[in-house]
Amino acid sequence: MPGREAVWPENPHALYREHGYSPAVRAGDMLFVSGQVGARADGTPPDDLAEEVALAFDNLAAILDAADATFDDVVDVTLFMTDPDTSIPFVLEQMALRFGDGPRPALTAPGATWLAGFRFEIKAIVRLDTGAA
Repeated sequence: MPGREAVWPENPHALYREHGYSPAVRAGDMLFVSGQVGARADGTPPDDLAEEVALAFDNLAAILDAADATFDDVVDVTLFMTDPDTSIPFVLEQMALRFGDGPRPALTAPGATWLAGFRFEIKAIVRLDTGAA
């Protein structure tokens, strides 16, 4: 078994190939998800911030699905926001929708000055169920 393999969602947005990176990399029973932005299929963000945040979580969900994982398997997230005060209500809403009542993953949320035209990004580390005891 190779030391690592790329994991691709069923319908990846354009940014992965355009910028030359994998959406996620599986290494053993761990999945390291690249920062997910609210990119539409063509790689552009929507104008509405709430929609952008929801789309970033949707993009994360698509990668989790491709790895046969769920939000329950996420152990650590890092959230990047260019305007945390404006973004956090939308982020907390999505966190509640996606992670439920918990236990929730460990969380780090630094502010960012630049996210390549986006305002929100979520990066995740996931523990995969390998069926081993």
